[in-house]
Amino acid sequence: MLGRVTQTRTAARAARTLASELARHNGPKSGLVVGAHGRSATLTAAIEGMLPGDTLTAVPAEASGAGALRDHIAAQSRWVSERVRVADSLAEADPADVVIVAEPLRGSAEEARATIEGLTKYLVEGGILSVATGVTGGAAAELDRQAALFGVGSDLVVRNNPPLRVHRLRFTTATSALAGHIAPAYRPSSVPLTRTMHIDSNGVAAAGITLGLAALARLARPKSRLWLVPALAAAPVAAFFRDPERDVPEDQGAVVAASDGKVLSVERLHDDRFGPGEFLRIAVFLSVFDVHVNRAPVAGRVVDHFVTDGGFAAAMRPEAEHNVAAYTVLDTARGTVVVAQRTGLVARRIVQRAPVGALLAKGERFGLIRFGSRTDVYLPAAAAEPLVAPGDRVVGGASVIARWT
Repeated sequence: MLGRVTQTRTAARAARTLASELARHNGPKSGLVVGAHGRSATLTAAIEGMLPGDTLTAVPAEASGAGALRDHIAAQSRWVSERVRVADSLAEADPADVVIVAEPLRGSAEEARATIEGLTKYLVEGGILSVATGVTGGAAAELDRQAALFGVGSDLVVRNNPPLRVHRLRFTTATSALAGHIAPAYRPSSVPLTRTMHIDSNGVAAAGITLGLAALARLARPKSRLWLVPALAAAPVAAFFRDPERDVPEDQGAVVAASDGKVLSVERLHDDRFGPGEFLRIAVFLSVFDVHVNRAPVAGRVVDHFVTDGGFAAAMRPEAEHNVAAYTVLDTARGTVVVAQRTGLVARRIVQRAPVGALLAKGERFGLIRFGSRTDVYLPAAAAEPLVAPGDRVVGGASVIARWT
């Protein structure tokens, strides 16, 4: 029923990505690792993600491996051995909040589909299935199709041999309240420079392109110094996509900034696209020197995402109201909250990574805008009190811009 798995070693980075949904839930929760063995990096990552009150069931790829797997668990600390159960087969396992397939799927699309269908009955309501596959082949194509229908997050893990794509699938709706009990998601494609500073994968790609242009210019005109222009541009281009770690306020009543920048306006308005009530809108302008990674201002479930056409006026001008914009609509315990990512005079590319159905923790990264832009946060006016004014500087994920009343 589980189809075939590759002999590819799931390295620690891919394993951590597979277990990320289990690790980010603050518990109590249940996990199920399918196809585990004593040397499984995925099983190790799942155990490391457990908190007091959590339980984990491990199912070996073959029933004959259950004994060795039990010996492996028994050799761990008492804390682990008391919380991890080994089942001889999947039929003995109970439904769990997070089901993880320990090794990447391969084979045909039909085999992958049968595997996914066989595992869905082991998910509780709103549960997550975490599964990896290669980037090509029948199984990869089927997982891409499943992700388009049920995906709540996908990551390409380049630092695995070969690279893997990890999909997180949710087949039934999770409650919005659950978002308040999760930590921001782990993103393996963000490249760490230091403990507190990363570079978004878009920055790695952009820097690679500029260095490639420099190499081509050097080959085409070896006696010219023209190649220095793109070569020297690589560092500032990468720096634009810097992605620092932020300390998100734990205060449940705090609403945080969706981006770095300067507050342009704080106003009350009506927008029938989001509901009949009045909204408090806080608009923030991002210069080219600001961090452009966008974060969720509150915890919630993504219920809609749409893009509107428009112009490309300078983001600090009133005309930017009609620029191209991407709207992410969140269902929260306090009502509908919306984040608008607006393009600007230079910004022409919006990245939104949170599909409908995804749960976002407060302060969690969900996208970015390239090269100067604006973000607007819409809050139910009757439930929120602004704490910023035009001209204030804010820091995405850290500055409190409003408070629930």
